[in-house]
Amino acid sequence: MTAPEGRGIAGRADSFRILHVSTGNVCRSPITERLTRHALVDRLGDPLGGGLIVESAGTWGHEGAPMEANAETVLADFGADTAGFVGRELLDEHVIRADLVLTATRDHRAQVISMGHSAGLRTFTLKEFTRLVRAIDPATLPDPRDEGVVERARALVRAAAALRGWLLAPTAEADEVYDPYGAPITFFRSIGDEINQALDPVVTALTGVPAPH
Repeated sequence: MTAPEGRGIAGRADSFRILHVSTGNVCRSPITERLTRHALVDRLGDPLGGGLIVESAGTWGHEGAPMEANAETVLADFGADTAGFVGRELLDEHVIRADLVLTATRDHRAQVISMGHSAGLRTFTLKEFTRLVRAIDPATLPDPRDEGVVERARALVRAAAALRGWLLAPTAEADEVYDPYGAPITFFRSIGDEINQALDPVVTALTGVPAPH
C-alpha cells in the first residue's frame, strides 16, 4: 500500500499542502481555508498560491455538507470566495498528505497528532503557529524568489517546530479559536476577524510577501 501523494512517505517537491481542522468543518475551518486562499491570491496573484494547496476537514466533519450560512456571510465580508465548498470528515489520508496542519483548538491538535503519521512536528493550533511565526526572523528562511514558496514554507514549519518548546502560550485560551456554531452573525464576524488577524502573519511568512495596502 502506497501513501497518498503529499507529505508523509511520498512527499511531492512541487507542492505544499495546508490542512485546516475544526470540529464540523462547516464554520471555523471553512472560514480559515477560504481566507487563506484569499490571502494567497492577494499576495501572489496566483489562485494556486505558488504551489500551496489549502484544504480543510473536521474531526466530526459533516461529510458533504455546505458551510454554515453565517460563515459564508463572514467570507463575503472579506471578499473571499465561498463557491464549491463541501464539508469533509478528517481521514488518515488528509493527515498523511498535509505538510502543515493548523487546528482551531488544542483538542483538535491532540486528535490529529493521535492519528499518527508523524503528525506532531507539523501540527499546530492556528494561533500557536502565528505566535511561533512572529518569532522567526524572515531572513533565516529561503528567499521565495530564488528557491520558491514551497521550500520557504517547508523551512518555516521546521523552524516553528523547533521553537515550540521555548515559546509557550501566555494562557491556555490564547491558542484557541472558539466555535461560533449556532451563534448570531455578530459572534461569527468576531471569530472571522480573529482568524483573519491570526492568518495575516502566517501568510506573509509563508510567501515572503506582506499584505497589500
